[in-house]
Amino acid sequence: MKIALISGSNGLIGSESVSFLADKMDLVIGIDNDQRAYFFGPEASTKWKRTEQEEKYANYKHYNVDIRNYAELETIFAQYGNDIAIVVHTAAQPSHDWAAKEPLTDFTINANGTLNFLELTRLHCPKAVFIFTSTNKVYGDTPNFLPLVELEKRWEIAESHPWYKEGIDETMSIDNSKHSIFGASKVAADVMVQEYGKYFGMHTAVFRGGCLTGPNHSGAQLHGFLSYLMKCAITGNGYTIFGYKGKQVRDNIHAWDLVNMFWNFYQAPRSGEVYNAGGGRFSNCSMIEAIEICEKITGNKMNYSYSDQNRSGDHIWYISDVSKFKAHYPGWEYKYDLEVTLEQIFNNMKNRV
Repeated sequence: MKIALISGSNGLIGSESVSFLADKMDLVIGIDNDQRAYFFGPEASTKWKRTEQEEKYANYKHYNVDIRNYAELETIFAQYGNDIAIVVHTAAQPSHDWAAKEPLTDFTINANGTLNFLELTRLHCPKAVFIFTSTNKVYGDTPNFLPLVELEKRWEIAESHPWYKEGIDETMSIDNSKHSIFGASKVAADVMVQEYGKYFGMHTAVFRGGCLTGPNHSGAQLHGFLSYLMKCAITGNGYTIFGYKGKQVRDNIHAWDLVNMFWNFYQAPRSGEVYNAGGGRFSNCSMIEAIEICEKITGNKMNYSYSDQNRSGDHIWYISDVSKFKAHYPGWEYKYDLEVTLEQIFNNMKNRV
């Protein structure tokens, strides 16, 4: 029997992993206790997704377990043991704004929770492939010191730095920068996932995501940029742009494209690898550009305001260079561009908000 074990299984990447792996594995185990509702309020709850998954996939089994609870997790790992072929660890506290309110909660979920999964994988299914969703926030605010030029609707890398033409690669330092509390807790988890691969020889991979997006996102003000933006475009609720003249740039990767990266790695795994995983030059936008696309899709004029105060440690310009992953897995390609992704988000959300 082949089993996929997925933490955060009702969230954006976790739920995409469930649907992607349901027809490839004999059993898909989901672990999710809807902490997202605690972080961001009932409107961000993922319970609707759990219900949908349990109805749609006969081979999906759900466990309502907190990832900080080692004993409860061990019961699950011990039950299935070496039948677990892949562990996709997506559960996290995902907001750098929220983390500053409860640093202990943030760290115990992001760092300790990840260590729980690593150690239990090592003890009960050491041959399993271990996938970890990290973040570009592990680079802290170092990207903000790159030479940028201001264009009409966005910031862009200066032509004097051609080695960043395709975006930021994995050689950028993660030291001596302002990460946010969230970024620091993810650094701890990120490095531990690498270490379990390099020290214990396990098949582990760190995927440092840009903006992860898609129609299954339960967007909230503090997390889920495109999803929350589209929600405001549909409802007419106010949206606030924080700093950088609204020209800050993010790359956006569809959840399916990211999970397809996981699948490619699973089929030819390595030990302790790190990959930047975002939309790259294929799918990116500034805040201003994203608003324009949302207005075009919805036919509504957005209700937004501007604050000169940027979020602490926030990136001005971040585009992922995915060249390393493409070199290792040349069969992988993007499937969903920015406009198609936003249209999917709109079609999925218009009946829910």
